[in-house]
Amino acid sequence: MTTTPPAAPAPFGARLRRAMDTYGPLCVGIDPHPSLLADWGLGDDVAGLTAFTRASVDALAGHVASVKPQSAFFERFGSRGVAVLEGAVAELRDAGTLVIMDAKRGDIGSTMTAYAQTYLSPGAPLFSDALTVSPYLGYGSLAPAVQLARESGSGLFVLALTSNPEGAEVQHAVRPDGRTVGATMLAHLARDNEGAAPMGSFGAVVGATLGDLSSYDLGIGGPLLAPGIGAQGATAADLPKVFGPAAHLVVPNVSRGVLRHGPDVAALRGAAERFADEIRAAVA
Repeated sequence: MTTTPPAAPAPFGARLRRAMDTYGPLCVGIDPHPSLLADWGLGDDVAGLTAFTRASVDALAGHVASVKPQSAFFERFGSRGVAVLEGAVAELRDAGTLVIMDAKRGDIGSTMTAYAQTYLSPGAPLFSDALTVSPYLGYGSLAPAVQLARESGSGLFVLALTSNPEGAEVQHAVRPDGRTVGATMLAHLARDNEGAAPMGSFGAVVGATLGDLSSYDLGIGGPLLAPGIGAQGATAADLPKVFGPAAHLVVPNVSRGVLRHGPDVAALRGAAERFADEIRAAVA
């Protein structure tokens, strides 16, 4: 008796492109910051975290292309907080909403392998569609995550040109070959996305608040996760100016701009839909 092997998972880039075309490119962050918990009238405890997460998932699951939980705001409550995150990830993915885990992991060797297995191994409690990673131990240190992402149909978002002012001292530093460190990361990603269609699975984190980026080749063939829309000052109208011909690759991330409308589920969903409409119109 012969058995048919399970079908290979569709690559993250293809799934993300399909979701962006269906719902618009917006990615909504779930960031249970203490100030937001307070604004919602919730305690800064596991009960408050649970209520915040429950409302966010109810509002967003099945209504946006992707959601980005910030792992740190769950981890600070220990194992009970991580359990809330596990439940949210499972519910969002069951609803067909892509989960980009914002954990910014980065290490070497077996430790990087373990981080990758935590978020990118099917069956792991925190298995996500993609993971944010830091390449500043050298892009090659991410090899275990790149390999596992390919095998599991997951994706990575590599910190390349971040919006925090401190990032410039590393990312804008010029290498002996004349390229900046940030440009070098983009070049690595372009290589890892070669031949992928309709979009590669290896993306970059590029801040929407950085202004004119025409000196950088953003055409990496994969998505550009762009924080900074809303509370950080960037608008949907800024996206074509910042990203130029690569605007169709942009996954704009909005967190507080949506979450401040909670705890009402309908208000949260309405805010997400408005942002999605504005962004879709801006990058069409």
